[in-house]
Amino acid sequence: MLSISNSNKKNQIIFELQTQNVERLGLSCIFTNKLMSMKLWDKGFNVDEAIEKFTIGNDTELDLHLAPFDVLGNIAHVTMLTEVGLLDKSELPALKSELIKIYKTTQDGTFEIEKDMEDVHSQVESILTKKLGDVGKKIHSARSRNDQVLVDLKLYGRNELLEISNLVKKLFDVFQEQSEACKNVLLPGYTHLQVAMPSSFGLWFGAYAESLADDMDLLATAFRFTNQNPLGSAAGYGSSFPINRTRTTDLLGFEDLHYNVVYAQMTRGKTERTVAYSISALATTLMKFAADCCLFMSQNFNFIELPEEFTTGSSIMPHKKNPDVFELMRGKCNKLQAIPGELAAIMGNLTSGYFRDLQLLKEKYIYAFKEIKSCLEIALLMVPNISIKPGILNNNIYDYLFSVEEVNRRVLEGIPFREAYKQVGQEIEKGKFKPNKEIHHTHEGSLGNLCSAEINKKMEKNFSKIEAVKINIAVKKLLQ
Repeated sequence: MLSISNSNKKNQIIFELQTQNVERLGLSCIFTNKLMSMKLWDKGFNVDEAIEKFTIGNDTELDLHLAPFDVLGNIAHVTMLTEVGLLDKSELPALKSELIKIYKTTQDGTFEIEKDMEDVHSQVESILTKKLGDVGKKIHSARSRNDQVLVDLKLYGRNELLEISNLVKKLFDVFQEQSEACKNVLLPGYTHLQVAMPSSFGLWFGAYAESLADDMDLLATAFRFTNQNPLGSAAGYGSSFPINRTRTTDLLGFEDLHYNVVYAQMTRGKTERTVAYSISALATTLMKFAADCCLFMSQNFNFIELPEEFTTGSSIMPHKKNPDVFELMRGKCNKLQAIPGELAAIMGNLTSGYFRDLQLLKEKYIYAFKEIKSCLEIALLMVPNISIKPGILNNNIYDYLFSVEEVNRRVLEGIPFREAYKQVGQEIEKGKFKPNKEIHHTHEGSLGNLCSAEINKKMEKNFSKIEAVKINIAVKKLLQ
């Protein structure tokens, strides 16, 4: 018979008597389920139902995202406990075998957090205890749910940032391809939404490529901060057990350790905000691109178009082909830019140490990853399918794009700049300006010199900072 985790002898006796009675009635499964739903902090009393519902919130749903990482953290932890003598060597094979089985259920979609469980940590420990009895109860030694959720979030965030960085690199490559293909196709440039100077689609696409290269640098910073181990900090004040935190750092493929146990707990919230800021910067790039596309697709501009199957229609206007995808991308990315502020508001008046307020960070954190990945994935579909309308600059409303070119041409002929500016300005006012559409831009990053190779180097440098090899090797070893 399984025994409950409560060490109180009186409750143990009552439980056993109750179980014996219901077994005679053929209802032992009721108490078996009840047994497995005991809280990790159970002290022999029931929490008010409304209080329990309010404090748990939607944590069990969110924790499904953390489940595989909770299992990985458990495998590393029990391996270390065995090495320092807190678990018998004979107990490790069974524990690791069951944990790997649980991990596989997190991958095939069959892992569930039962209704009466508080979180993923409770569920995993419950499964182990049900399968292995007292051995399953030993895995929480030298640990708290505080550092357990911290390591889960670190591992989860690290994995998500790896996925995002790969998507960003792919999108960067697509922008660069479009930039090179369209480098000689002129496009009106605007300031204040007024016709300004000549640009090109090569310059436009390339601008977003370089923006992504800088975004990658911020993602790499967030990744390096996330890729540090908090496990072993327990409730924020360490443990009297002789654990080896360097060992779990190595086992989990972390780059470094959050050494000070108080600070390790202080990174809860700081990590989420750092990551959210990098995501919000990336979202700014995607938002601005989506906004450009919405503008350029309108009939008043008529610069670009999408395949019909990438647009939507109107319920009453049969001519409409709306860029809903770009509009939703713009809206989603604007929401993502607000998340760092929302996280800061939750953290605003918290001192050091753990508080339950921190639980509220999880929903925003997980949402941010989900939304930015969806925007990157749809952008990867859309960007290669953008078509450019021919002959854009044939419209005489773009004649004034070349006014600066004319000023510069006269300066090169020896006329002082201010005098050349005045001459061209007066010609424009009198309606006598005739544009010369020859363009000679040669400096770095201009129409005639996109510096695509240099932008590629910037991306490669920043992308290389996100090191995945050690992580993949560590995870593979844990699951062997």
